[in-house]
Amino acid sequence: MTSEQVVPAGSATRQSEQAASGRRFARGRIADIVCIAISGIGALILAGAAEDSGRVTGEAQFWALVLAGVGTIALWWRRRHPTGVAVLLAPIAAVSEMIGFGVLIAVGTVAIYRRWPVAVAVAGLHAVVTIPYTIINPDPDLPALWANLFSVALLAGTVATGIAVRSRRELVASLRDRATRAEEAARFRADQVRALERERIAREMHDVLAHRISLVSLYAGALEVRPDLSATQVAAAAGTIRASAHAALEELREILGMLRSDTDDAPELRPQPSLTNLDELVEQCRRAGTPVEVDNQLPPVPLPPTVDRAVYRLLQEGLTNARKHAPGAPVRLRLDRTDAGVHIWLRNPLVGGPAPVIPGTRSGLVGLAERVSLAGGRLDHGVRRGASGETAFHLEAWLPWPA
Repeated sequence: MTSEQVVPAGSATRQSEQAASGRRFARGRIADIVCIAISGIGALILAGAAEDSGRVTGEAQFWALVLAGVGTIALWWRRRHPTGVAVLLAPIAAVSEMIGFGVLIAVGTVAIYRRWPVAVAVAGLHAVVTIPYTIINPDPDLPALWANLFSVALLAGTVATGIAVRSRRELVASLRDRATRAEEAARFRADQVRALERERIAREMHDVLAHRISLVSLYAGALEVRPDLSATQVAAAAGTIRASAHAALEELREILGMLRSDTDDAPELRPQPSLTNLDELVEQCRRAGTPVEVDNQLPPVPLPPTVDRAVYRLLQEGLTNARKHAPGAPVRLRLDRTDAGVHIWLRNPLVGGPAPVIPGTRSGLVGLAERVSLAGGRLDHGVRRGASGETAFHLEAWLPWPA
């Protein structure tokens, strides 16, 4: 292993989530400490103001500060139990004005972490419980009515601020969730595109290589079962094997190069085969010992590229299957145009004895049916008995040809 370790995507995501959770926990604890410090300092400031005005002094001030200290310490659990802490501070606020800053912090926390009805109810509770205290211990500079109105205004502002913070957090969480879902959807689409591309490449590999390798197998089989061939015939067969193997390797190299390269650096691929290569395809089959009779009634007008490739691959697969399963049997091939589009008809009689075993994926006709379906056509195949009583394999397809 190198120093640059490859981390799986799932593990990296979990590590990122754990790190983010740790950062949130640390920020929360820092916020708790700051809130406790504000409440404690505020209690001392309010105690000094009450002593200066002569409202709370001596032992009463001491116990008021003790209660304010208890309420301040309770703020450590404000995020875990926001409503409970705020309700706990209500009886303290009823007898000690020194907890005023802590009350605002607790009510604001409820507004941030709970729904607005709960926050309004808690704020209303604190507005009510402080009324007797303002009447019993009035401020000489501020009448009790104005003091209570000022308290209600502070609580209302705190609730409004907490609700705004909560709304912003929900918005951020919603945007983050939407971004996560968008990333997952994009990743899913990318996986689908890659899967479809792999499927397309696999189909191309089957279409291209099956034809070449079947030629190699047939010629090699002929050399094996025909020891009486002349040196010239052996050399011709060996040359065909070499040429077919070389062509198969070149095409395989192109496909593998496309798989290994990025899209921008992908090698230039040779033009896709089309019906212009039909004569060459038929000639290869004839050289392999399969007589092919071609009746091409298509007009000399270019077909749409998709239909053109589909027709060529269909003929290539059909001739390859005929060579593999009925070697030496004549193949009749007809192409014509109908009102519906292009009509392809291929027929070869079944051989009497066992056919040579040539490895294959046994998915060629399945791939053909899918290719023809994607091109908007229809495929029919199977063993049929002709008018003369001869049993033959029948392959027929109809592909659209727009006017």
